[in-house]
Amino acid sequence: MNTTDNEFSMLIVEDDPDVGAGLQEFFEMQGYRVDRAHDGEEALEKLREKPDYDIVLLDVMLPKKSGFDVLKESQEMNVSAPVLMITGRGEQENLLKGFGLGAQDYVVKPFDADELAARVRAILVRTQPPNKAPMDVMEIGDVTINFSTHTATRNGEPIAFTALEYDILRYLITNRNHVVTRKQLLRDVWGISQDIETRTIDRHVASLRKKLENDPARPVHIETVYGIGYRYNG
Repeated sequence: MNTTDNEFSMLIVEDDPDVGAGLQEFFEMQGYRVDRAHDGEEALEKLREKPDYDIVLLDVMLPKKSGFDVLKESQEMNVSAPVLMITGRGEQENLLKGFGLGAQDYVVKPFDADELAARVRAILVRTQPPNKAPMDVMEIGDVTINFSTHTATRNGEPIAFTALEYDILRYLITNRNHVVTRKQLLRDVWGISQDIETRTIDRHVASLRKKLENDPARPVHIETVYGIGYRYNG
């Protein structure tokens, strides 16, 4: 299996020193270059110095300037770094404001670190150019897939995947060895955030298995986690 080898830069804006230090350690262990800011004004200073962070984790409740103020002013500064908002319980009503200001996604405290990492990877997949996204060319068994050119071959013979199948597969691989729920696929691949279920996902996964698995009835690469969703094993 081949992937692109990129180190992503991240700014964590969090006033709680324990939470900030924990997040920094967690993401540095995953290979990110991490800077931290402890209040809104410091965050804007760092964004002026380096407007091209690959991603920003931005707490809503901050000293000096709120996360919303930071987001608004950074947009006025033409900062292009995608932003994931971190909000406390009871603050969800403000989330529409964050999305209106350009936030890509949000998590609510207390959050699971693995879920946060999955959200970060999903944003990087959506926002990075193909040559820097978390992966490019992959080999799955005897199938070679190029996510930049949307081409796939088995032993040199072309295989036809739909654009949505590429997106689903890329998302599953990005979250390899973690269970991905149908709700996550709806939100991050389809762009549907409502609490709904659809068997359309299952049909697309079944189609992927026919193209990837030696025995689609006994899948090795894309495992069903019954009642929850799917897991890519790799």
